[in-house]
Amino acid sequence: MGRLLFFALLAVVAFWVIRGYTRALKKRQEEAHRERSSLEGEDMVRCIHCGVHLPRSESITSEGNFFCSDEHRRLHLKP
Repeated sequence: MGRLLFFALLAVVAFWVIRGYTRALKKRQEEAHRERSSLEGEDMVRCIHCGVHLPRSESITSEGNFFCSDEHRRLHLKP
């Protein structure tokens, strides 16, 4: 009975070690991917109203034009 408990405990410890190792590998891969993508950068766009350049993800798009803020979008579209 003692041997059975020993091997069961050994299996649980091995499982934890393997799981921790695979998690660490996955975390390192994700960090490397983030680092590569931050070095690559992002497309920059120009606000049609004031000319400021900003990342595409932070811009506001309206009618195919890019704006740095909702206020500039409203001012530009105002007749």
